[in-house]
Amino acid sequence: MSKTLMRTILIVEDTLSEMELMSHYLRESGYTVISAVGAQEALDKVLTQKPDVIITDVVMPGMSGFELCRRLKTHPATENVPIVICSSKNQEIDRLWGMKQGADAYLTKPFTREQILRAIQAVAV
Repeated sequence: MSKTLMRTILIVEDTLSEMELMSHYLRESGYTVISAVGAQEALDKVLTQKPDVIITDVVMPGMSGFELCRRLKTHPATENVPIVICSSKNQEIDRLWGMKQGADAYLTKPFTREQILRAIQAVAV
């Protein structure tokens, strides 16, 4: 799929201010944004709305972003959807663990508009 067709992004984030910031950056750059405040809501939305890229936080109530990533990558309908983990967990071990769960990119908070756009472009090949 070419980069120009990757237009719909699902953001999974339980902190409203982070969700609003990411949504603003992405909408401003021409993306369609779907939001979910937790992993379970994300699992429901990903099957019905079929986003091109998923951005998920790690620390959320219920299911973590790592577990969400693992579930999506082992489900035939979602295994090829690129996932960007966006977390305040900034240790190298966290990044490695995220990649091991199937994430296609790992972005740490706080991030800039350029960093989040670059992460999406990097996985949207």
